[in-house]
Amino acid sequence: MRCPFCGNTDTQVRDSRPAEESAAIRRRRFCSSCSGRFTTYERVQLRDLTILKKNGRREDFDRDKLERSLRIALRKRPIDPDRIDRMISGIVRRLESLGESDIRSDRIGVIVMDTLARIDTVAYVRFASVYRNFQAANDFEDFVQELRPPAEGEDTA
Repeated sequence: MRCPFCGNTDTQVRDSRPAEESAAIRRRRFCSSCSGRFTTYERVQLRDLTILKKNGRREDFDRDKLERSLRIALRKRPIDPDRIDRMISGIVRRLESLGESDIRSDRIGVIVMDTLARIDTVAYVRFASVYRNFQAANDFEDFVQELRPPAEGEDTA
């Protein structure tokens, strides 16, 4: 494993332990050249996934990009970091288990939104505002109105 600080390829594993409910292995590493310490994760990858973007482009699935967008949506929310890691692993497993190598980006967005809706409504609204490309305050109001349960005696039809 190459050291992210100096580029040296002679790094040593100091500690290994299961992570993400044993779905990954967390390794603490040490660089013999610069004495830098860093962490790597080893995960099972069932298949290579390709994302089909709305504009027709194709790009390789990037777990880190998914993680960044979820952590932004969940920023300053009372969600345990381990739960976020488990959520990301669950989403990736769900994508891999679809049986398809090519997955449309909107399908990923729906899966992420479904997951966030069950965990934290504020993060759900944050993610939806980017995913659905809200342009005005009315977009937020309409979306939040959909989340609210109907008032007692209100017609739902």
